[in-house]
Amino acid sequence: MSHHYAKVTMQGNPVTLQGDSVQPGDRAPDFEVTDNDLNPVTLADYSGRVLILSSVPSLDTSVCDMETRRFNNEAANLGEEVTILTISMDLPFAQKRWCGAAGVDRVITLSDHRLASFGQAYGVLISELRLLCRAIFIVDRNGVLQYMQIVPEITQEPDYEDVLTTVRKYI
Repeated sequence: MSHHYAKVTMQGNPVTLQGDSVQPGDRAPDFEVTDNDLNPVTLADYSGRVLILSSVPSLDTSVCDMETRRFNNEAANLGEEVTILTISMDLPFAQKRWCGAAGVDRVITLSDHRLASFGQAYGVLISELRLLCRAIFIVDRNGVLQYMQIVPEITQEPDYEDVLTTVRKYI
């Protein structure tokens, strides 16, 4: 298992990211996660779609809650060509409960708790906590990673405008 040392902190304390480093221009790595009904889901299930992959530590924290709600609201303005996946280590049951309580119906929540496949494939698995760091990836219709934003301080929100401006280039 590779470790890399992106400058990522949690409440000011450095964390170690585990997994493979990816870069824009790379073929988006495949992964297997679990949907809210316990079914396996892979990147191939969204073949031909423009994807925003939003990696968050836990939906039950305030920043992850705000981020996922924000992307759920923005989804209406992006059209049918874009699918937004929020991936965390939360159990599928917790994700389903959170979505129902938050009224989130445009973002698809997926759990990486079983295999940590997404976290390892995209290099966003926090070794010390077995959580995912806050990161955004955009994958175009051809399966190429076009954008990545690793948020340097996990307790802060991503740069939404940069993500939204970039994704619009691919729709």
